[in-house]
Amino acid sequence: MSERVIKIILPREHAKEALALLEEREKLNYWQEERSSKNFVVSILLDSVQSEAIMDLFEKKFSKTAGFRLILFPVEASLPRPKAKKKKTGPGDEKKEQARLRISREELFSDVVESTKLNNVFILMTVLSTVVVAIGLLNNNVAVIIGAMVIAPFLGPNVALALSSVLAEKKLGMDAMKTLIAGGAIVVFLAAAMGLLLDVDPAVAEISSRTGIGFADIILALASGAAGVLAFTTGASAAVIGVMVAVALLPPLTVFGLMVGSGEYELATGAFLLFSANIICVNLAGIGTFLFQGVSPRTWYAADKAKKAIRKSLVLWIVTLALLAAVIFLWSR
Repeated sequence: MSERVIKIILPREHAKEALALLEEREKLNYWQEERSSKNFVVSILLDSVQSEAIMDLFEKKFSKTAGFRLILFPVEASLPRPKAKKKKTGPGDEKKEQARLRISREELFSDVVESTKLNNVFILMTVLSTVVVAIGLLNNNVAVIIGAMVIAPFLGPNVALALSSVLAEKKLGMDAMKTLIAGGAIVVFLAAAMGLLLDVDPAVAEISSRTGIGFADIILALASGAAGVLAFTTGASAAVIGVMVAVALLPPLTVFGLMVGSGEYELATGAFLLFSANIICVNLAGIGTFLFQGVSPRTWYAADKAKKAIRKSLVLWIVTLALLAAVIFLWSR
């Protein structure tokens, strides 16, 4: 895992308390690099998997202290190179440690919150990715379709929707849902317009493969959602993760719009069922992966709310998937 630097700023009268907290942590690399008459500033270098524990420790102690500030920086490299730490573990400690090989919840939250905003950049990226993927589909060009998925902005809102349930962040979930609906509407409208104006051949392999749904498509969506969120929690490249999620969402939704525009309503139904199943599976897998990675709120009160939110979300997605499966079965007959 990569390293992080945490900078903590406190009024000088709290310096002894802060240093006492740091000294309780064995082999923690920290130093005071700045001095002022009013503030105490300390920096800590640590693995990204350790950052959440330190952030929680100081937030719990000083969250109500006026002037308290905690800032997290990513580290490109440091010398000497960090060595793997060996320590004795109890019977259940190893499993718990493995489930924590991720960045902190605050980093996760910060990474997704901006992507849920419905702004000009999101709208423009949605328009551009739709145009590119539609051209790729019409020309049966796999490389162009993959390129469209790299720029597709659907990663953030989907991850945010799953994360909002795990952290009981209602506003984050509402913002993500609003952005997803708006983005989906843009894709459908633009693709339908292209289907109306251009010559669309439903027999093209890249189009026909997305006008129906099978068991393999459900597995693909679950794998894409789980792989995307798993990579996201470890701080992987957003472009790589975006492809994992967009592969299950953007192409079938674009095919739905193209089929509607060209008057192929039966094929459009198949594409829409595929998209619906995919978005359900991506979010189901996302919630499950966040839980596997041990992502949870800091306080017991928020954790209790999160448990209720997770139960409701899982029930909603599972019931919706079951109903959709029934519709798919009847439609296929």
